Amino acid sequence: MSIINSSLRAGTGAERRPSGLAMVRLFAAALTAAALAACAQQPPVMTGASRQAAVQPARKVFARHHRIPPAERVAAREVPDGNGSTYGVASFYSYDPHTASGEKFNAQELTAAHRTLPFGTRLRVTDVATGRSVTVRVNDRGPFVRGRVVDVSRGAAQTLGITGKGVAKVKIDVVEHADASK
Repeated sequence: MSIINSSLRAGTGAERRPSGLAMVRLFAAALTAAALAACAQQPPVMTGASRQAAVQPARKVFARHHRIPPAERVAAREVPDGNGSTYGVASFYSYDPHTASGEKFNAQELTAAHRTLPFGTRLRVTDVATGRSVTVRVNDRGPFVRGRVVDVSRGAAQTLGITGKGVAKVKIDVVEHADASK
């Protein structure tokens, strides 16, 4: 028999107060109902950017606002020159918590991401337009943007002078090969 029915019994015409145990049960039922109601509420509405950030893992930050001009798009592919040098377009990234090699990313180190070269390979990256160059160590995989051949860290990009424009035509020379078994 429910608590309410037991407190409003017919018979004498007078209402009876619920006992102490009945009051505890009533309080527990109310508390349970409130907790269930709180759990059943919809999650807060998130904007598109914050929802995307909450769902997806951290990614590399590319200079996305920089597009390769149509005149340079043909030259954006990796083109070997026969002397061991490669030409293409380089970009930079400044945040990635961990690299594909497993080491922690440091934007100020002179490192790079390359699709195929073994980790530890040292590359000389030279900006074709300015002649500035930097030696970087491959410790990550990428770039994952079509038309790019290498991603350099922010420190290397500052040395090359490409942080303002985001991308540059570069010449890549392998300075030191790493052991491919690593």
